Amino acid sequence: MDLINVIIVLMVVGVLLWLVNTYLPMQGTIKSILNAVVVIAVVLWLLRIFGLLDTLSSVVVHK
Repeated sequence: MDLINVIIVLMVVGVLLWLVNTYLPMQGTIKSILNAVVVIAVVLWLLRIFGLLDTLSSVVVHK
């Protein structure tokens, strides 16, 4: 995926999240949870795009 496409996707996600936060009436806790879920999903997506998530999946933790 090109860097331009990544930037465009991040901008679209940011604008959509801003629109939801601005124009949809929601309770504060629900809005915070929604923001956290979107941020976590975007961070995981970015890690996967740049190949860091694949590296982390090979780490094994023994009991």
